Formats: sequence, C-alpha cells, structure tokens
Amino acid sequence: MTNWIYADVLEAIAIEQPDAPAISQGATRRNWKELIDRSRSLGAAFLEAGLGHQSKVALYTYNAPEYLEGVVAALGVGMVPINTNYRYQSTELLYLWENADAEAVIFHGSFSQQVAELRSKLPLVKLWIHVDDGSSTCPDFAVGFESLAQSGSSPQGFVRTPDDLIMLYTGGTTGMPKGVMWRQDDLFARLNAGGFRRWPESGDLKAITEAVRDSGPGQNLIPACPLMHGTGLFSALECLAEAGHVVLLESRRYDAVEMASSIERESVNTVVIVGDPFARPLLQALQAEPGRFDLSSLNAMLSSGAMWSEEIKSGLLEIHGSMILIDAFSSSEALGMGSSVSAKGKSAHTGSFSLGPEVRVVNDQGQDIEAGSDEIGVLALGGRNPLGYYKDEKKSAATFKIIDGKRYSVPGDFAKVHADGGIQLLGRGSQCINTAGEKVFPEEVEEVLKTHPAVADACVVGIPDERYGERVVASAELHAGQQIEAEALIAHVRANLSHYKAPRQVRIISSIGRSPSGKMDYGRHREEAMVWAQSPQN
Repeated sequence: MTNWIYADVLEAIAIEQPDAPAISQGATRRNWKELIDRSRSLGAAFLEAGLGHQSKVALYTYNAPEYLEGVVAALGVGMVPINTNYRYQSTELLYLWENADAEAVIFHGSFSQQVAELRSKLPLVKLWIHVDDGSSTCPDFAVGFESLAQSGSSPQGFVRTPDDLIMLYTGGTTGMPKGVMWRQDDLFARLNAGGFRRWPESGDLKAITEAVRDSGPGQNLIPACPLMHGTGLFSALECLAEAGHVVLLESRRYDAVEMASSIERESVNTVVIVGDPFARPLLQALQAEPGRFDLSSLNAMLSSGAMWSEEIKSGLLEIHGSMILIDAFSSSEALGMGSSVSAKGKSAHTGSFSLGPEVRVVNDQGQDIEAGSDEIGVLALGGRNPLGYYKDEKKSAATFKIIDGKRYSVPGDFAKVHADGGIQLLGRGSQCINTAGEKVFPEEVEEVLKTHPAVADACVVGIPDERYGERVVASAELHAGQQIEAEALIAHVRANLSHYKAPRQVRIISSIGRSPSGKMDYGRHREEAMVWAQSPQN
C-alpha cells in the first residue's frame, strides 16, 4: 500500500521548479512557487478561523485559478475541498453545504446575493471568502481572497495523512447530490495509473523530485469542462501532480474558438472535454477557418462523461492527424472502467470500449457475462475505489458491493460484451426505459439519432403509456438551417436498431440545453416530454 498525499507531492514539485508555470487564465499566471505560497497563506486563514482536520471547504466559483488554489490550500492543511455546482439554486446550495458540513465557502463575487441569502441558515460556516471578479464589492460578512492569499502567513499545527478525504459531490441524473468519498492515497494511485507521466507505484517522493529535476515540467493541459465536476477537477489535479501547467479558458461559457486559440498560444499538449457537446463545436470552428489555428503541440484529446461520436472523432483527426483521441469511460464512483483510443485512420466506434484491467461485466447473480452473448450486465470495477457516499450508508451499500469476496464499485452502467472482449456501453440503469417488457437504453438511441446529418444533439426518455408501460420519446436539436419531419427521424432509428427501440414520438426543439459539463438533464426532458405529449396536436 502506498501513502500518497497530494500536498507533499505538489510542495516537492514546487521546490524543484519554482518558476515554472502552474496555473494560468489569460493574463493571470501563477508559477509553482506562487501557487504553494498563496495556498499556504489561505490554509493559514482556514486554521485561524477555527477549522480543523478534515473540515470541509466549499468551492463556489467558475473556472479560475482561485478554484485550484482553494483546493490545494484545503489539502495542504488536512481539510476537504467540496465542489459546488454553480448552476444550483438556493435550495440545492443549502442542501449541499448542510450535507457536506461546510465550514468555509469560497465564492465568486457573481454569487454574492445567493450567498448573502443563505448564510444565516448555515451556522457551521465560519469563513466566507469573496473572489473578486469585478461584479461586486466584498460583502461585510466576507473577507477578500486576495488579502488572504497575499498575507504571507504560514499554517501551523495541522495534520495531513494519506487517509484524508477528497470529496466529489455528484448529482447523477436523479436525486439530491451525493458526496463521493475518496481517500487521497487511493485517488492519487488511481489517477496516476492512467496518467501521461506516471510516478512509481511505490509512492517514492524522491523519484518524483529526481524526475522533475532531470526532465523538467510536465504537460500543458486545458480542462475545457468545469472544475466543479470530476472530469475537470481530477484532470487538473493529475496535471499538477505530474508537474504540469493547467491552462484555464477565460470565457464562462465554452467557446471553441477560444480553446483553439489557447492551444496555439500556450502550446497545449492535452485537452480534456466532455464528448460531442465540446468536440462538435471545436470541429466546426476548425472547419470554418482551415489553417487558422496551429495545433502542432496537441498530442491528445481526452473525453469523459458523455458520448463522443465516431464521425466527430474522424473529422478532428482529418484536421490534426498526429494526435490521439482517448474516450475514457468513468464516473465519480468508478474511475478507469474502460477506454477507447482513436488515431488517424482508425476511429473507435461510438460507445465501444476496452475494459480496464479490474473491470467485470456481471449479471444479477454476480456472474460474469459470456463474451459474444446478447446478455446485458452491469459494469463492476475492483481495486482502489471510494469509501462510499458521505453520510449515506444505504446508497453506499447499493453501489459498493462484495462480489466473490472482493469489493467492487457498481454504479449501474449497463453493457454488452463483444466476442473480442470489448464492451458496448448501453447507459446508466436509472435511465433505462421499459417498454412492453423490453429494455431500451437512451444513450444507444441518442447516438443513432445523432448520426442523421440534420441532428446536432438528442435526448431520449420514457414517459408513462397505458399500453406499453413506458413510451420512448425523443427530443432532437437540429443543425442551423436544417428541417426534418419527426417521421423521418423515427425511420432513421428503425433502420439502425430494433424497432421497439425507436421513438414513437419526436419533438423538435431549439436546444437540448446540456449543463456546462455536457451532462443531460433527463428529469427535465422527461417532464417536458410528458407535457408536450398531452397537447392535442400530439
């Protein structure tokens, strides 16, 4: 067993390369010495406010250097960073911070009103920290982030251990947010195993410092997705742990042109996205202005969290054929379940993955699914996994199960196993539609819909039906200037899938309305589809 502690690793790296870039966003730049010095000063403020070992520090900001500085500060003094979805409304924020037992909140000035309305209901919070984004002055009840980060204070009397937590709150597709509890040592080892610059499994800090001294800084990486979600935060943490440089986009809404420009300006090596919602606009921007952007530094594009279609991968590789495209299948509860790699001339099929070394596909009895059969099973990931959900033993027991005497994470992702051992991902079980006794997985139907040239994005849900139990209904967002009848889209699905999987109705809408991380709000779409289906014209 290793004994990884993130702060130990980051501080060791800073000693070896103090002047190397660590975090940048436009004109704002932090070298490694500044990152550690500012984070230590911030950590000292946490301690002075009365926070202790494993106190929770909530991050309520857009992507910004202050977000990562807050994370590093919390980890540095043995505290727990808590991600906060900046799209949450007051009720959701209150639930999250109460559930997490938050004792400090770092917030962008843009959220000052929401924070002011909630603070009287959160007596546990001892420290409110305002990040100036030009939208408001620092409220009387808060203290400015910069004043704390530049104080030069040094934290005293703290403890940090490999057992300290990193918590990631995930809303999933239904229900209230759940706090996934990762031991630092487990998370570090899991991410390190799939990193670009891998450190020895022994957990030897000396090996890290010698590698940095001999080989220099790590890669330049853009997490294009929000840091408030696991894909963004974990990729940024891994980049820093590899002695790299995290490049943050300035726009608060994803801008593909800005990303392409940033790749060129910062000589970015890797970009992290969330499937087609990020990749499609990038491809369109590159196709619109051929040769405008120099992508020669870009070695890899990694996606996780949403389907990445084969046609988009092929288009990107036509433009920049020397990079690889990595489609990683993971969740907050299970990192490294599978992946597919595409390169020039070999683009992986949508939804097809190779299993990770500790992954099984099992049936309801915990038995492995036979490769090449049509049987559907759920993915189970062994090895280093989260401890469970914070303060929720029931949900923890339902997700983290003992199979054949070994503990697995089973978040509910359904799949088939091909004869060659590869998997076809069908989707999360909580969204599975049961129509006339047949199972329909929304993501499988969505991907077929998106292969139609008129369709930009799609969402498939099941709504109550007297005859079938549930009726498959699709919502389709069309490309600009496109028009198509619903019947044509239904026929397109029937030509590619079993007829029972085809939607019985399709509504054409202006926008699917994904979250900034590319996630689909199936609950909202289901409610809208139910109302729409009841209207007389439908």
